[in-house]
Amino acid sequence: MRIRAVHLDELPLLQDIERAAGQCFRDVGMPEIAEDEPLPLDELARYHRAGLAWVAVDDADTPVAYLIADRVEGNLHVEQVSVHPDSARRGVGRSLLDQLAGHAASEGAPALTLTTFTEVPWNAPYYARCGFHPLDDGDLTPGLRKIRDREAAHGLDRWPRTCMRRDL
Repeated sequence: MRIRAVHLDELPLLQDIERAAGQCFRDVGMPEIAEDEPLPLDELARYHRAGLAWVAVDDADTPVAYLIADRVEGNLHVEQVSVHPDSARRGVGRSLLDQLAGHAASEGAPALTLTTFTEVPWNAPYYARCGFHPLDDGDLTPGLRKIRDREAAHGLDRWPRTCMRRDL
């Protein structure tokens, strides 16, 4: 797999990847997550313009996974990482996270952060294997609290969630 910046005309493919990747949430009793629509194209375009959107591509240069990030209080925050099920379990997600870590380090960011489900095997346990550690509620910055509040308002707190950090 090769990692590169996403092209503007590929944004609809990112939505398709997220829809396909989301279907595995049905298997763990989270159909609402599987049915949740991906970010709209104009929102994905904002990540593209900010230079914070990457894709993993196959040999035909077709995206099979993507990662988008935000700058939150000096760190880079993983907003979404999705791998198409046909490309899962091949290190693609980890490669995208490592790409972000390299980018963050080049900007002088001290860490990556993310929020995730604690009891979904390909979420918090996976991110722990990728070098992230959970943050206690008392360690959350105002920016991370705002993200968690937004997620709670969206109904994501129906299942246990956590913030995680990977120091660079």
